[in-house]
Amino acid sequence: MSESTRLQAFIHHHRRLFVLTGAGCSTNSGIPDYRDADGQWKRAQPVTFQAFMGSAATRQRYWARSLIGWRVFGRVKPNPAHSALARLESLGKSELLLTQNVDRLHQAAGSTGVIDLHGRLDQVRCLGCERTSPREAMQDALARLNPGWAALDARTAPDGDADLDGTDFSGFRVPPCPSCGGLLKPDVVFFGETVPKGRVEAAFQALDRADAMLVVGSSLMVYSGFRFVQAAVRAGKPVAAVNLGRTRADDVVALKVEQPCEDALAFLLP
Repeated sequence: MSESTRLQAFIHHHRRLFVLTGAGCSTNSGIPDYRDADGQWKRAQPVTFQAFMGSAATRQRYWARSLIGWRVFGRVKPNPAHSALARLESLGKSELLLTQNVDRLHQAAGSTGVIDLHGRLDQVRCLGCERTSPREAMQDALARLNPGWAALDARTAPDGDADLDGTDFSGFRVPPCPSCGGLLKPDVVFFGETVPKGRVEAAFQALDRADAMLVVGSSLMVYSGFRFVQAAVRAGKPVAAVNLGRTRADDVVALKVEQPCEDALAFLLP
């Protein structure tokens, strides 16, 4: 029996799936992933929460790169993998879709039962007054304050920013919160930052209700996602994984499919 046939059988035989998705689900939409086939970093690790909070220079670098990268990231569209998982939900087979991605492409494809584990990049949050605002408003403010930067071009990076290594960021101006003057941060969970407790609890509750788990496009190298696989295995719930390359759970999954996500899930589309 082929991997694809076994995956179809896995989904058919389980009534309610807890679905976890990662960067591999969005690569076909034009968003680069973080890791290679061995689970190692392809590039320098993303900015940490501690560095962002502790250094004005780090914030300048982050927002300058984001100004360039958002031009592409803000226009990405769902690919067939997102559509297939939305179809899975419409068939009543998805208990919850927990995504490690911050691109909101699952929602754009029609999925409604989604928790954005690591937040959403299309929103900006003030760390002072907690006010949220659309990322497009931040883009307009950045462009107004830094008119010479808008014409720059660079390769898109996984976090919606761009590779601008070797650039002097010291003159880049970052706007404060228009309400309280506080620090503005993308409404995402940076490396070194804690995932909000409510999201984690809601996800574990959904896992309790599910009878199996499906991992799509994640190497599971980040513990915030891997812990759900650990919990599923402890509860005796089988786990299937679709991922190109190694995952942290290869020794515990019931089924591993090494295909692009959109190819492995194509059978779900009409």
